[in-house]
Order: sequence, then structure tokens, then C-alpha cells
Amino acid sequence: MTYRRVSLPASLVLIAVSALTLSSCGIGDGSDGNGKPAAADTVGTPSASRTAPDPSRIDRPQASPPADLSYAFDWPRTGDKEKDAVLADSEQSIRAVDLAIVKQDALDPAYLHYYEGEAAAGTEKFIQTYVDQEATITGSYRFYDPRLAVREDGTASFTYCEDQGRAYVKYLRDNRIRKTEVTAKSYVEYHTSLKRGTDGVWKVQGVSSKSGSAACQP
Repeated sequence: MTYRRVSLPASLVLIAVSALTLSSCGIGDGSDGNGKPAAADTVGTPSASRTAPDPSRIDRPQASPPADLSYAFDWPRTGDKEKDAVLADSEQSIRAVDLAIVKQDALDPAYLHYYEGEAAAGTEKFIQTYVDQEATITGSYRFYDPRLAVREDGTASFTYCEDQGRAYVKYLRDNRIRKTEVTAKSYVEYHTSLKRGTDGVWKVQGVSSKSGSAACQP
């Protein structure tokens, strides 16, 4: 199990993995025990509308990483307000973590707006590993194969894949980019559990991941 982002040198990987191998079992992760989300809809299938704040009227911090980071989110909107809010907030939570790494700030308020509890604590430690090594990230990321289930109790499970094949670690001391070859481990599957906050924002409660997942191979 690993957390998201590109491969780090072995010494840094051990720290990051121990800090950020978060279990989503504490909040129901929607798993059936075989790594697949239970009763999850593929994105693009609208579900019944629920009573909730209008996502379009909720203030959210918008994370805008620098020009040398780019993203492709291949998960189309569904037409269901809550599902689309989960997708939009998930996008921003990913960008916000990267922005904190770029800013070298393990307590950056943007990502803390999208993470709570165990997920927030683990993410702080994860970002700090980059800060300690004076390392950041660069390149491009693609996210695809979304599987999403939103429940009546205001929780959700979201599983998706990430292609890290063109993303790299960059060291700030000399601007050296550590390029790595594309392997099976460049494709990562994530399982996240989320809960709608009182402000209407979908916040990550737990996250786990698997590099080299067979489900995410091209």
C-alpha cells in the first residue's frame, strides 16, 4: 500500500509510506473485501437527488499549482449534484495536496479544507517528507476509471486510477528532476472515503492506495 504521488528515493519512500498508508476502514470505505467498491456506480450514472446544500453556492479554496504541473481528470460529470460535488471536491483535494508540496507547507490551509481526521494527519506527515528533503513535484498526472457511491447518510466511497508515468520528483536545492521509467507501478489505484461537511464540502476521511494495481494497467 502506498499513498499518491511519484516515487521517491528509498529512504524517503519508507517515511512517506509509513506516514500515509491510511486505512479507510474506520469510516466505511465501501469495499467488498476484494478491493472493489460495494454497490458503486460508474461515473456518468445519475442517482436520485438528495437534500443537501447547493454545491455551486459553497465557497471552496481553489488550488492552482504552478505551470509545470498539469492534470487530466477523465471522470465526466454525471448531472447529479452530489456526485458532481464529490468529483469536483476530489479534484481540488488532489490539487491542494500538490500545492502544499510545491509551497513546502505541511499545514497549508487549502488541503486542510478537504481533509479531516486521520486523513489530514497522515497527509501532513506525507507533505512534510517532501519539505524535509527540499523536494517538490513536476510533470503531468492523469486520473481515470472513477467508481463512485454516494450514500443517504452523507458519506461516499470513491475509487479511481492515476497514471504517474510522466510525473517526477524535483529537488529545490539544484532544480534537479529525478526522472523514472514507466513501469506497472506507475499506475496506482486509490480508495477514498468522504463525508459531506456541515459547510457542504466533501472531505476526505480516509485514503488507501495500491501501486501497480492490475485494475489500472493500460
